[in-house]
Amino acid sequence: MGFGARGIGMGNAMSAVTEGNLVSYYNPALSAFQGKSSFQTSYSFLSLDRKLNFINFTHRFDFYDKADKNDENRVPKSSAGISIGIINAGVSNIDGRDGSGNPTGELSTGENQIFFAFSNRFSKKLALGIAIKYYRYKLYEDLSSSGIGFDFGAIYTFNDQIHISFVLTDLNSKYKWDTTPLFGTNGSNTEDKFPLLKKIGVSYKNNDYNFLVSAEIENSNEGTNILRFGAEYNIYDQLYLRGGIDQYNLSNTDFPVRPSLGFSYFKMFGKLLIGVDYAFIVERYSPSDRHIVGLNFRF
Repeated sequence: MGFGARGIGMGNAMSAVTEGNLVSYYNPALSAFQGKSSFQTSYSFLSLDRKLNFINFTHRFDFYDKADKNDENRVPKSSAGISIGIINAGVSNIDGRDGSGNPTGELSTGENQIFFAFSNRFSKKLALGIAIKYYRYKLYEDLSSSGIGFDFGAIYTFNDQIHISFVLTDLNSKYKWDTTPLFGTNGSNTEDKFPLLKKIGVSYKNNDYNFLVSAEIENSNEGTNILRFGAEYNIYDQLYLRGGIDQYNLSNTDFPVRPSLGFSYFKMFGKLLIGVDYAFIVERYSPSDRHIVGLNFRF
């Protein structure tokens, strides 16, 4: 479903975007491009008693030649970055019933992903990154599962305006389920492997007109091919407008796309830059659409 109001507002076409607040959820190589330390959190307003929340911290480290330590205009010889984040999702207020239809109380499910990513710019042209992700899913009473997965990402800087990305997502990610504590001898052990995703993306930043466009294609080992598009326009000072299209399925034209819109506004308070994010996403099979609000802090 994406990560945060900015990414979702741009159709989740973020794997090659190196401007603004960055999250390694989209590409582990991105954190080395973070301009300042960034902390961000988002809350989603969803129908059908669902929840989806995000929190992330990204920081860049610059390395200089010792001979340049007193030079105010020095340029780092290399950069590295880290990104730490949590995604929390779930459904509450589920009406529990027994086999005869009698109420047994309310149920809920919850899933969390915790990730840590490290990236390094080996040159002005190439940055590589790796992410470790821990999954935890509580599906039902006495029924839960966890797993470890890995992402690998790369960004190639073609020039100051164009960046190209390549990402492998969810290597080794899977859930193993054991239902014998619930059903005894009728229980079983199953393994659900996550699809291996391969993404290629590109972004273009026009500094003269203050707009950014991005696109990516995602292929899974299950045979799906998804296109995404996003755009961001710095319309005035610290005000940004966004739009995007997610889930354009080349493998199934009947699959509904998810258009989105959003904005951000930033204001400086001393040395702290605080921003408010918002995204609106159309949900085809829901009684209401999705709204995401977030806060950003750059320092």
